[in-house]
Amino acid sequence: MGFVHQSSSKKKDGGGEEETGCWVKLRFMGSCMSSRSRVDNSMSGTTAESKPTKEKNRDRPVVSVSSTRTSNAETAPSTPKYSEELKVASQLRKFTFIDLKLATRNFRPESLLGEGGFGCVFKGWIEENGTAPVKPGTGLTVAVKTLNIEGLQGHKEWLAEVDFLGNLLHPNLVKLVGYCIEDDHRLLVYEFMPRGSLENHLFRKGSLPLPWSIRMKIALGAAKGLAFLHEEAERPVIYRDFKTSNILLDADYNAKLSDFGLAKDGPEGDKTHVSTRVMGTYGYAAPEYVMTGHLTSKSDVYSFGVVLLEMLTGRRSMDKNRPNGEHNLVEWARPHLGDKRRFFRILDPRLEGHFSIKGAQKAAQLAAQCLSRDPKARPQMGEVVETLKPLPNLKDMASSSSYFQTMQSDRVSLLNITNLTRHQSPEQKNYRICRLQWRIEDEKLCRKWITACR
Repeated sequence: MGFVHQSSSKKKDGGGEEETGCWVKLRFMGSCMSSRSRVDNSMSGTTAESKPTKEKNRDRPVVSVSSTRTSNAETAPSTPKYSEELKVASQLRKFTFIDLKLATRNFRPESLLGEGGFGCVFKGWIEENGTAPVKPGTGLTVAVKTLNIEGLQGHKEWLAEVDFLGNLLHPNLVKLVGYCIEDDHRLLVYEFMPRGSLENHLFRKGSLPLPWSIRMKIALGAAKGLAFLHEEAERPVIYRDFKTSNILLDADYNAKLSDFGLAKDGPEGDKTHVSTRVMGTYGYAAPEYVMTGHLTSKSDVYSFGVVLLEMLTGRRSMDKNRPNGEHNLVEWARPHLGDKRRFFRILDPRLEGHFSIKGAQKAAQLAAQCLSRDPKARPQMGEVVETLKPLPNLKDMASSSSYFQTMQSDRVSLLNITNLTRHQSPEQKNYRICRLQWRIEDEKLCRKWITACR
């Protein structure tokens, strides 16, 4: 079963521009606002000092080729029907469109935080305990998400977001403050997450590398969010879209799950899975779910393993800019995860040895378990939480380890040999390189450098 990505198109008509996917049409403005100035793919963005990026959204939800979409008319019913469907969310604040328009300063580009499959997200300010807009910098800071009628996610996903986040409260889930239903306008109002998404901290060019303890703190927080959905909520919930762009961070780097548009109620009674249309994101979806459409909590566990691997390596789950054989992170890293010595070589080099040896070993073993090809062999998220709990506080830094220093020295030696032996005979070069083989314990690496010398 294949996946397709959302595409964007651009055309000029009478001097105006229109673009789907990367642009969102705001009917009240009568024009298109470009989201190219977006600074975050997540719903709560980053600080005002963040600079725009032209990088494409690599993690948009994707749908199966065989899936179908209803028309805009079908996904935009009248306001009375909305109210009937939203009785479960009565405890949420109900905003008027003009309130949110004023709260975001008329949805101006400077307030834009990000854009995804659902639509654009704007920063706004409202009363602490009400719905009225207030002066920027006062009251309660919020993130206002607008529905892009032409986007991948429509009315059903919007309802799912309100249904799940309107009824689920947990420190590791983003809080839904309220919603707006007015004519064909559909907006959601969330708590503002000042540090934006994990994706930006890991992969945005120019960003400072996250310290090891912070990475493990984020992994633990995200795991607690999933564990709550699977094992503690009144009705089990399968998140279905766990990825770095949906993990948002507050001022203290506490992780919170966002974007519940693809979430599903878990199986009930004697059922072992939920059969559903395949949706998710390249590189994160569990292989058995992609193949069969059978969704279980273990599908989320696999996705967690992918994200944990991204945090360990500093690499994206899918990256075609990497050399052949390294495009798919899981397949590239899997052979190293079970080796207590070799796995150090796949860790994010930007950590520069500032990571816990025991913690890294435990995290790598956990990632391997979560990524097991057999869903039954994957741990429950509650078990994942217990494994992660001690990791943020471990102090056995690799930078002070003699083994790590030796390994780093070997790497430098290999680089130096490559430069010094370019004009020597193959026999001489091979001899000098392979003298190190017993120390690096990696024949493939040795052969790679032998080839590089030729």
